Amino acid sequence: MAPSLVQAYRRRWWMAVTAVIENLLCSAVLLGWGSLLIMLKRQGFYSHLCSENDSVVVNLGNHSAGEEEWLSCVDQEEMLNLGFTIGSFLLSATTLPLGILMDKFGPRPIRLVGSSCFGLSCIMMASSAYDPNTLSALIFLALSLNGFGGICLTFTSLTLPNMFGALSSTVMSLMIGSYASSAVTFPGVKLIYDEGVSFQVIMWVWAGLAGFVFLNCFFNWPIEGFPTPDEVDYSKIHTLLEVPSPEQNGVIEGLKEKNGDVPHPTEKLPNGTDAAPSAVPFRRSVFSPIFLWSLVTMGMTQLRIIFFMGAMNKMLEFMVTHGQEHPSDELALQAQEQVSFYSSIFGTLQLLCLATCPLIGYIMDWKMKECEEEKTKISGTEQGLMTGTKKRDRKIQKVTNAMRAFILTNMLLLSFGICCLIDNLPLQILTFILHTMVRGFIHSCCGGLYAAVYPSNHFGTLTGLQSMISAVVALLQQPLFIAMLGPLHGDPYWINLGLLIFSLAGFWLPAYLFYHRRNLLREKESREKR
Repeated sequence: MAPSLVQAYRRRWWMAVTAVIENLLCSAVLLGWGSLLIMLKRQGFYSHLCSENDSVVVNLGNHSAGEEEWLSCVDQEEMLNLGFTIGSFLLSATTLPLGILMDKFGPRPIRLVGSSCFGLSCIMMASSAYDPNTLSALIFLALSLNGFGGICLTFTSLTLPNMFGALSSTVMSLMIGSYASSAVTFPGVKLIYDEGVSFQVIMWVWAGLAGFVFLNCFFNWPIEGFPTPDEVDYSKIHTLLEVPSPEQNGVIEGLKEKNGDVPHPTEKLPNGTDAAPSAVPFRRSVFSPIFLWSLVTMGMTQLRIIFFMGAMNKMLEFMVTHGQEHPSDELALQAQEQVSFYSSIFGTLQLLCLATCPLIGYIMDWKMKECEEEKTKISGTEQGLMTGTKKRDRKIQKVTNAMRAFILTNMLLLSFGICCLIDNLPLQILTFILHTMVRGFIHSCCGGLYAAVYPSNHFGTLTGLQSMISAVVALLQQPLFIAMLGPLHGDPYWINLGLLIFSLAGFWLPAYLFYHRRNLLREKESREKR
């Protein structure tokens, strides 16, 4: 039932539009944890860990289950946050094995597995909500499947822009933006929940949506992967028919070869250049200063982002109660209302990723049209005689753009850290905006940097390795969360201050890129003098 690559090319706009919608509804929805946490507490997950003495009563907040009430306590918060830690870890850590599998089998089977896992996670959450005292432990498996299924959908959608030629950067930014904006989904679901729709009904409907994602992939995604424009001229298949002629069969076979074992790659590349095996060993790329500094920057940023998402509700609550161990009923109710209100604002602001991701894409593509093509480089003297103008070096421009993008992102992260230290509730809206922008920018910056300085056959593995290491670093958010609730009595100030100081390390990467850019300029000058 899988379509051919030619048929998939004809359906590329349908696939792109549905991929954006599917990313919004089913990819990194776990990052809207603040709203899901409120719903899980109201449903009574791990409420059996609480006793009357050290707990507060949590109302369901809707009219679907009468006057049922559950206890809430620190032990419950820690257990649920552990589930979020595991799910968010899988959301990033599985990119390396997924990249290897997608290179071998293509995006179709991975997307089918991902949508199945996401649907299963919704079914498990709906089922466990019927008896949370007994089935609370299922939430760990459900959140794990949610994170794994979400990253499968995200990762496979990043190959679609290959079919859009000059629009590929725009489509890519929409894919990344929809992934980053998917944190708005749980806040939206919470609004429906607050209107009286039961948690079980919401999860069963969501499982049905995951079924539609499965069917859409089954009928519209080809078995082959999507070759890059450097490998295949997509304009040649505009006029291909459903039943191709012998000449068109040759084009189709060429497309298929590009996605499987290519026996003679040099015959399909312009000027007979061999671009398949890189002369640079992978070990050199892994241990290069740029990659090592990017690990520091990405790990630190990921920890900063994930910790804020996991601890946001408790931070907001502390700003209302100011750490009172036994707040009055009125103050406790006010804290619940404020946390619910601001978590909804945070979720809504995640849609900003769709608007801000193209901005960082514009910075990464700055003046790239003025650069000479890498495959047709000639000496500076010959170029000046032929064109009368001296074009920019493409690699140098990419490094320059990446350096500027990282400086901007790190400045935003620094501003975000400063806002976290200020005990002012309305100011947190600015904190939410900065958090959203950093989360949307950082992945585009890193991807653009790797594409600029490393061989293309190293890109996927380096990106997956970086995501996996960053996810391991982000696991530190769980002990930080426990420390905030325990020894610090809910006060996040010292943790935020430490993370703010740690975030200064992110400027070492653009500093090294500045040094690397100077070396590239010197090499270019020496080549032009020959």
